[in-house]
Formats: sequence, C-alpha cells, structure tokens
Amino acid sequence: MNKRAVFHLVAYMTLVIGVAMVGCAGVSFYYNEPLKIQLSLAYSGSFTILCAVVVGFLTRGDINLSRRDGFGIVVFGWLAATLFGSLPYIFSEVIPHPVSAMFETMSGFTTTGASVLTDLEAVPRGIHFWRALTHWFGGMGVLVLCVAILPFLGVGGMQIYRAEMPGPSKDRLTPRITTTAKLLWGVYALLTLIEAVLLKFVGKMGWFDSLCHTFGTMATGGFSTRTASVGAFDSAVIDTILIVFMFLAGINFSLHYHALTGKPGRYFRDPEFRFYFIFLACASLFITFNVWFDSTASLGRCFRDATFTATSIITTTGFATVDFDQWPNASRLLLVVMMFMGGCAGSTGGGMKIVRVFIMFKKMLRELKLFMRPSAVIQVKLGGKPVEQEIVSHISAFFAIFILIFAIGSFIMTFFTPDLETAVTSVIATLGNIGPGLSAVGVTQNYAAISPLGQGILTVFMLLGRLELYTVLILFLPSFWKR
Repeated sequence: MNKRAVFHLVAYMTLVIGVAMVGCAGVSFYYNEPLKIQLSLAYSGSFTILCAVVVGFLTRGDINLSRRDGFGIVVFGWLAATLFGSLPYIFSEVIPHPVSAMFETMSGFTTTGASVLTDLEAVPRGIHFWRALTHWFGGMGVLVLCVAILPFLGVGGMQIYRAEMPGPSKDRLTPRITTTAKLLWGVYALLTLIEAVLLKFVGKMGWFDSLCHTFGTMATGGFSTRTASVGAFDSAVIDTILIVFMFLAGINFSLHYHALTGKPGRYFRDPEFRFYFIFLACASLFITFNVWFDSTASLGRCFRDATFTATSIITTTGFATVDFDQWPNASRLLLVVMMFMGGCAGSTGGGMKIVRVFIMFKKMLRELKLFMRPSAVIQVKLGGKPVEQEIVSHISAFFAIFILIFAIGSFIMTFFTPDLETAVTSVIATLGNIGPGLSAVGVTQNYAAISPLGQGILTVFMLLGRLELYTVLILFLPSFWKR
C-alpha cells in the first residue's frame, strides 16, 4: 500500500470535515448559544484543519492509486472522520466519554442513526447541525465528494469510488469517474434542496428542523432533533413528505439521474426497483391490517404509521412516528427481515441491498430446479439478462460473511445487553445501518445503557456495514500489507 498517497488523500477528506465543523460553529453563533458550544465547534474544526494541512504537506507528491490504496483510503478516511468528528461532542461535554462520542459520530457518518443521547431537546443547535451534517456527508460518501471536487483524483478516483459506493456493481454514468461523482452528488444535493423547501413551506417546519431532517432523510440516517423522532411533529403532511423522500433515497441514484435527463421509464425497467416497490407496498399493506386488527386506531392512521415505518426500515433511515415495538409479533418480525434487506444498490441505504436478496432468491430457485434436472443448463437472470457467475458467487460469499458476522456479533452482545432480543437487533440495527432495534434499543430507547465496550463493538459493526464488509475485512489479511 502506498502509505504516503493514502494519508495525503485522507488529509484532504479531513480538511472537508474541519471546514464543516467551523461552519457549525457559525450556526451556534447565529442562535446565540453559550460561548462554550461555539468554541467547542470552532476549536474542533480548527484543530482538524491544522492536522489535515500538516499531514497533507508532509505527504505531498504524485498521486497514483492502486486498488489496494483505494481500500486503505476509504477505511482510514472513515476512521479519521470518526476520530476528528467526535471532538465537538467531547469538547462541548454533550457526550463526554470518548467511546460514546465516537459511537455517535460513526453512527452519523455511516448513516446508522443509533444514538446515546437521551434528551435531544437539550442538545445545542450547533451540535445538532453537526450531527445532521455527518449524516449528509456519509450518505453519498465524503470521499466520493472529494473525487468530485478534486480534479487530480481523475486517475485514481475509481479505486475510491469502488471501495466506498454500496452495491455489488459500481456503474459509471460517464466515462470519467470525476464526472460521475459530480453527477451523483448533484442529484443528491438537488433532492436535498427540494425536500428542505417542501418541509419548510408545505410541512411548516422551521428552517433548522427542515434541514436537519432533510439531511437525515436523503442520507437514510435518521438523526432527529426531537427525542420522539418525527412522531413529535404529529403531522400527516410531514410524514407524507418524508415517506416520499425516504423512498427516493432508497433507490439507485443513477436511476434518478436518468429520470432527470428525460428517461423516467428506466425506473420500472429496472428489476431491482420493481422488486423494491412491490415488496414495500405489500409489506405496508400487511402491517396496516395486522396492526389495525390488533388496535383501536383508525384504518387511515394505521396505514400512515405502517407505510412510514416500513419505508423507514427498508431504506434503513430509522425515523419513527410510532413505537413499533408494541406492534404484533408478525409485524415486528417482518420489520426485522426488512432490516436485513435494506435499500437498492447505489442508494444511500444500508443492509444487504435489494439486488443481492433478489439474486440470491433466484439462485435458490435455480438450485431447486437443478436438483430435479441435474443435466439442465439454467442461468440466474436479472431483468431477462444472465448474471455473471462471478457476481453470483461474490453475492453468495457476501451473504455467508454477513450472516456469520451477525451471528458472532449477536453472541458477543449478549454479554452487554439485558436480553437476547436486544442483543440480536442491536447487531442487525448497526450492521445494517438502521439505528433503532427492538426491546432495550427500540424506538423509545437508545444505546446509552450499553457499556462503552459494547458501544465500541457496535461502532465496528457500523463501519463494516457501511463499507460492505470486504473493504474493512481485507485489511486483516496479511497479504494486503505485503509488497
């Protein structure tokens, strides 16, 4: 691994993080918050910028990245972002424990939305805005942003793009990866702007709440400014706007680009989108009637809460309007299944990704047919086109590793949680980048009761889930470090 080039580019990414912190200090100043909060953000940002400049100066030189360097930049970049990003929490004493502060920061950058904060209304607005920004940067990927804004990464940018972007395939919208990164971030920013305006003028939120919830929606993160999450607003209009944009955030962003360039038909020609849309619609209807039969609420209210929750969970956003931990077991189990599935490849959602689940389902059908007719030649197809055997094998291995890590993680977390349900769902909620789980880490609870050691373990799961396992695990192979 070219360590000089790796840390040089990590320095650029860290510089972006530092500038954003200083901007949040401006937000704190605007709202006339205590000087301690303003200085904690300003000092954190200044220190981060200083470190970035020093490291960047010491490692300057020609940039020529290999695939191995791309993995190193992404992993070390996210670790650096988490380390420096936790400083505002520590300096302001909003989260004084370093491990808990890093948990909150990693939760933000990985768009998990799990929190250790128990009273969000008491959190200063400057810190709230920093939490929301960590979501927004992490959603499309802060390193992909660097690829977009740093022209000299045109040669090696593909290595970073492949390592950071989610999904089994990394489609280019244009031959130049820098242009592709700009287009993806452009679509991301456009949808962010539209949602913020709608929440402000149609949903009648204030600008601060609308921006914070927009950042959490488009990044499928879920950090809210209210302890009761979106349910605190109790607005059908706000719920509807968030449902629409959570749904859009869970779709492959390349499809949004094609739609904006006059090709909206690409949505329903995409097999992954069709599966995502139909499954979400069916799940919402099932939960609606399952909850309605078990409660005294109206059918309309059940439909609203079910659709919001199902969309929030499958896109791994984690916003909530109701305590779904009180729902019937069938609905709760379906939500856990959706936690594993996640959004579409190329979206900001976490989880295994719809396309992987879809291909594995087709592979199982193929194996059943081969069991009956061993000599038949049957291919796994997606959208009428055969899927390469290498991709099918890659997805099978990903499934096996994901389930193995989930099982081991669940066992480990039984030592840090009060019951098995909490242990299991805390792992899938962090590994799948969802946020809320069930029982002691449910919607009305948080992760503050888990010990710092347990929070540290879950922090690792969040990184594994956001970078889709391989990017992190490959660093533990001795061959990775050999010349």
